[in-house]
Amino acid sequence: MLINYLSTLFILAGVFFFTVGVVGLLRFPDVYTRLHATTKCDTLGAGLILVGLALQGSPSVVVKLVLIIILLWITNPTAAHVISRAALNSGIPQAKGSFEMNLAAPGKEEPKE
Repeated sequence: MLINYLSTLFILAGVFFFTVGVVGLLRFPDVYTRLHATTKCDTLGAGLILVGLALQGSPSVVVKLVLIIILLWITNPTAAHVISRAALNSGIPQAKGSFEMNLAAPGKEEPKE
């Protein structure tokens, strides 16, 4: 009985974080902040839902779900980093008021105009 309540709690928490990620995707001003919101919430939301499902499964199902969680923890942040780096290199502007980073290699100065 307690396992059912815990499972429901984890699944509802995961759905909450997915919902927060969708709100962030719709509300944030640029690709960089949208990626941040969706990646964090997607990783946490999927992880919580899969933990909730693992509480209901057999040991073989639990092993598969844990492997999926590990795969998500590795691929989601990596994909977001690659997408944001490509957006930055393509010249997609940041929202006004965003912190500007100097991406020049240490010891090398960018030419001043």
